[in-house]
Formats: sequence, structure tokens, C-alpha cells
Amino acid sequence: MSTAYRSQPELTFDVPARAPFSTVLRRGQELTIIDLGGNQAVDFLCYDAGDTAKRYSAAATIAAQRNIFLTTGSVLRTQEGAPLLTVVADTCGRHDTLGGACSKESNSLRYGQHTRFQHACVENFLIEGAKWGLGKRDLVGNVNWYMNVPVEADGTLGIVDGISAPGLEVRLRAETDVLVLVSNCPQINNPCNGFDPTPVRMVVTTPGGGR
Repeated sequence: MSTAYRSQPELTFDVPARAPFSTVLRRGQELTIIDLGGNQAVDFLCYDAGDTAKRYSAAATIAAQRNIFLTTGSVLRTQEGAPLLTVVADTCGRHDTLGGACSKESNSLRYGQHTRFQHACVENFLIEGAKWGLGKRDLVGNVNWYMNVPVEADGTLGIVDGISAPGLEVRLRAETDVLVLVSNCPQINNPCNGFDPTPVRMVVTTPGGGR
């Protein structure tokens, strides 16, 4: 369960290792995601808060910017191409759109049946999404902040050691009212979290209030 600290017009949540988180950002508000320990993947989905059928689309986002990685200036778009969130600052430099979310099923397939009962990001998304009336069919391909997924010349993907470090952050501005779902990734079978999941910090800032 995340811990909140309130000092208007800023609201800060510390999200424990392996835990889910959600919030609604009003248009113009900003969300800063801070990698406290370094190399902690943050799985992320977003929806139009007024109509959750309009949700983040990796395909539309990648096509619009002609780049598979997210960084400053990237716009997260719906399947119709409407902007949801804009990356307005990024001290890490590159974030993944292709690696997807870990699940009990994918863990079992990739790492063996002994991992079947390990907690995973899909379960986090389902737990947190249920609070907002969302179910499994509402889950789509997600963003992985701070996860390093290079694409080789032959098109294969790899999940390798991260390029983040303690204190690096990415800041997003809401272009409409946006529902955000987060899984602070619990994966321990590949390097996406340095094999040791750690907490992250979420800071919601209202325009004019500063940080």
C-alpha cells in the first residue's frame, strides 16, 4: 500500500516494491515518477478518465513519433491518436514501449513452473484496475518506465541491465483527465529491476504550485 504525504498543491506517494498504484490526473496536472533505488521498472497504463474505452495505444504512440522509445517530448496517445500524457522532462533518457507486463503465465513459460506463483504486473494491474471498474479485457500493451529493452538488428528484443540510477525521474503532463494505473514491477527473474525490486515515488503537482 502506498504512503501519501500531502503539501498542497503537491501530493506525494511512496509506492512499495512489488505494489500497485493508481490515481486520476486532472488536465494540466503533472505526475513525476522517481526511481528511488535505481533500475526499477515501473509498468504503466493510462486511460481517458471520462471514457476508459479510450486508452493508451503503443501502436498509435510509436507511429506518431516514429520511435519505439519514450523520452522528453513523447506524447502517449489513444488508439484514435488523441493525446493523453506528454513527457515534459526525463533525466533517464529512454523508456520501453514493447516489453509488456510480466504475468504468472509468461513467468512460467520463460523461467519455469517454479515461478508460477510469483506475483506479477498483470495481477497488480487487475487488482488496481478493479477499483475503477476495469477488468482483464481493459489491459493493453503498457509502457515500462526505466526498463531497458534494446532491439537487435534482427528484430529480437532483450531485457537487459537498466540505464537508470537512484533519483532519476520522468515527468508527465496530463492533456485531458487521465486515469493512471501503475505496477511497481515485482519481477525477480530478469535484470529489469536488478533482481531486487525497490520502492518508487509518485509526485502529483498542480500547475502554479511548483515542485
